Amino acid sequence: MNRILSSVSRLLTTLAMLCTCLDGASLSAGDFDASKLPPPADRAVDFARDIRPILQNSCQSCHGPEKQKGRFRVDVKEVFLRGGDEHAPNVHVGKSAQSPLIHFVAGLDQDMEMPQKGEKLTAEQVGLLRAWIDQGATWPDELAGVVAEKQTHWSFRPLVRPDVPQLNGTENVIDAFVRSRLEKEQLTPSPEADRRMLIRRVSFDLVGLPPTPEEVAAFIADERPDAYQRLVERLLASPRYGERWARHWLDVVRFAETTGFEVNTPRENAWPYRDYVIRSLNDDKPYDQFVREQLAGDLLGEDAATGFIVGGSNDMVKSPDIVLTSQQRSDELHDMVATTGSAFLGLTVGCARCHNHKFDPIPQTDYFAMTAVFAGVQHGERRLREPDYEQRLKEAEKLRQRVTAIEGKLTQYEPLADPNAARGHGTVDSARPPVHPRMNSERFVPVKTRRVRFTVSETTGLEPCIDELEVYTPDGRNVALASAGTRATASSEYPNSAIHKIVHVNDGQVGNNRSWISSETSKGWIELEFAEAVVIDKVVWGRDREEKFKDRLATNYRVEVAQGEEDWKLVASSADREKYVPGREYSPVLALSRHDAQTRALLRDLLDERARHERRIAELTTEPMVYAGAFTAPEPTHRLHRGDPMQKREVVQPGGLSVVPVRFQRPSQAVEASEDQLRRLALAAWITDANHPLTARVMVNRIWQYHFGRGLVETASDFGANGATPSHPELLDWLASEFIATGWSIKSMHRLIVNSATYRQGSAARPDAMVIDAGSALLWRYPPRRLEAEPIRDTILAVSGKLDLRMGGPGFSVFEPNDNYVRVYNPKKTFGPAEWRRMIYMTKVRMQQDATFGAFDCPDGGQIAPNRTSSTTPLQALNLLNSEFVLQQAEFFAERLKREQGDDVTKQVRRAFALAFNREASGEELSVATSFVQREGLTMFCRALLNANEFVYVY
Repeated sequence: MNRILSSVSRLLTTLAMLCTCLDGASLSAGDFDASKLPPPADRAVDFARDIRPILQNSCQSCHGPEKQKGRFRVDVKEVFLRGGDEHAPNVHVGKSAQSPLIHFVAGLDQDMEMPQKGEKLTAEQVGLLRAWIDQGATWPDELAGVVAEKQTHWSFRPLVRPDVPQLNGTENVIDAFVRSRLEKEQLTPSPEADRRMLIRRVSFDLVGLPPTPEEVAAFIADERPDAYQRLVERLLASPRYGERWARHWLDVVRFAETTGFEVNTPRENAWPYRDYVIRSLNDDKPYDQFVREQLAGDLLGEDAATGFIVGGSNDMVKSPDIVLTSQQRSDELHDMVATTGSAFLGLTVGCARCHNHKFDPIPQTDYFAMTAVFAGVQHGERRLREPDYEQRLKEAEKLRQRVTAIEGKLTQYEPLADPNAARGHGTVDSARPPVHPRMNSERFVPVKTRRVRFTVSETTGLEPCIDELEVYTPDGRNVALASAGTRATASSEYPNSAIHKIVHVNDGQVGNNRSWISSETSKGWIELEFAEAVVIDKVVWGRDREEKFKDRLATNYRVEVAQGEEDWKLVASSADREKYVPGREYSPVLALSRHDAQTRALLRDLLDERARHERRIAELTTEPMVYAGAFTAPEPTHRLHRGDPMQKREVVQPGGLSVVPVRFQRPSQAVEASEDQLRRLALAAWITDANHPLTARVMVNRIWQYHFGRGLVETASDFGANGATPSHPELLDWLASEFIATGWSIKSMHRLIVNSATYRQGSAARPDAMVIDAGSALLWRYPPRRLEAEPIRDTILAVSGKLDLRMGGPGFSVFEPNDNYVRVYNPKKTFGPAEWRRMIYMTKVRMQQDATFGAFDCPDGGQIAPNRTSSTTPLQALNLLNSEFVLQQAEFFAERLKREQGDDVTKQVRRAFALAFNREASGEELSVATSFVQREGLTMFCRALLNANEFVYVY
């Protein structure tokens, strides 16, 4: 049923696209039968007498001074001959049969038949137009008309640093601009908030957690003149800062950790992007660098950063239907383009997918120029190259040397392989142990050789797999490694797999993800050729050293050596091993039962030590995967008529937006990069150019918004004609220019904002000001606001004493585990320490909210969320009152109070107020609360505090 509904939805979407505005381009002239056109008039045609009346009467109502559909006009010569939104003109002078205008008015293009309203042109009128075009389209200058000059929209104007208003008593530039505007409205700022309110406000703003009672007391008692500035610096330096502000950015870029659509499959390795954002913010990474890495991090040493590009949903249910497949790919690219335009430029670029943008100067060709930038990006995972990888390899090499030494000690206790044994003739007492999926050792009489061949003729099922083939000398050196000059070849290789290749069989890295698999069922061979002849006495092999997989295990094999081309000599085989029985547990390598108790203890210690080192080597050498895109050679990008992937038009080259006076160009410096990487790097350079009018404006507005609950431009991701105008335009431009001047430092913007008197104002409502500015947009007070879901949940954990501040790594889930093809996300009923980390580390599921805190206006990851609404609903109150999570944490809160304050109810209540509200309880509150605790119990009191408005609001 889900697939049927999904198919119907896609069909409706396609139909809707086809029915979208018909102001797009026509088919090329070659697609029409010119013989169906009325013939040109056979006389000289005069523009004023013959042509102008036709244009005025039939065309000007839609393409004249009042209305310009498709930005095409018939009353202005320049625009008429140039064409409208399309880059190809509608009139080809001297070639009427090839002119799209003639096709439109003659009715050859049913989709673009003109005029759309009123009577159609007669054959005689079409003939006059044809003759006029064929005769040179002469248009007298005195009738040419002019286009009234339009003022450029404010957001596209160059960024110019405005003068700062001169006001007495203001030291912070922000205050000068804000107070200048207040004076114009005859308003005055509010007095500064008290210290308790300030520390609570700025703590939630910068780190998303309340201050402790001890921190509040210390700040109130600090008489130094820079006490507040010191507080700000401490909070900005906290690792909690990155966790708080990363959540804002993840909303903006629609980050989630499932695919969306009908199956909504988890993306197990999407989380490194979240950690990258947290780390970048904590490091105060310059914003221009932050932008570049998210578009081209694979080229700039930050692999996880490109998780931005593929952070949106994608339809994993593919189809052989070329129409559906093409539409899915088009949708993926649209998400990349639209999110890039929204997040970095604050523009609705995606609205130009099917036609030219109806409100902003973004032609459809610009949309597809940006699409071409991402033409090589596919949804998927790739290896994550971590910054400390080289250091980890050095540590792993030291451990390998230790493993080699252990191998040397074990060798003397291993039985020699019997190359002459007949298969199946060995007895339990005489035979070597059965093969083991983890590791097997083949020890033999030392032999000098140049080549070793391992041949498999039978497995436990499917194609044989070897994760690493090692060859040892009597002194314990592994001479099989490619780094030692050994070349590996094989009978065949598993097709179309990046992780199962012959190069992995001797690269020194173990595990299924770096192994060789034959393409032949149950058989295959590997050959190692050394750089020179060497004496060897042991071969070690395994199916999966990490013991995650036991299939594809070789059970019938032989090991041969050779000096020349064909002088192969058998040195070991499976013939003298016990029969392997799947499912039965075996000890790897050594049959301990052959030895006395003392030797068995020694061997167990050596085996345990070797296993411990090998596990650590695997950890050090395994490059984790990250869902940050798979990059391929870009295919040609076509402009799609009406956005339909089945209606391709001309090829479009990569580019930015033509309205921005910054040149889009490939990197000039010598960069070893693919075409795909160069395109994305060029886009990143274009966006972060200091002369770009949008990038800095958009980001400082976002920072401002998260401090005051509302941006200087209220539509944070729409700086276009349909967006809001700035409440303080000069302040916005000053902040943007300052942002660039300070090296794109986000933390510098925070300092400037939170240290301002504007930010430090009290939040009390004043009747005189409310009449003029009830929404506090002019900032005559600090606007009070409710906390979002994340700080509410984190604060509950903080006051209960259960908050786990571990950073990074895979997140926790609040849903029951399941592996259904179509994932079902059922909320957990119970919670333990695993779920007590900060909410930023909660696995973000699309289309499914956390059962308790999702009601607090959490975005669902299905689309960008440049700001959150702040609704008030009964469900929010019910969730905080009755959810299993809150009930559990209320009990922990009560236990904490008893642990810290003993059985003294008055002390318990005082401490509870200090933890929950960062203040002392009033006399009346203390009296009522102690009576309540004595009557209803401490847990009920704690539950009530967690439900108080004061707990979830910042003033």
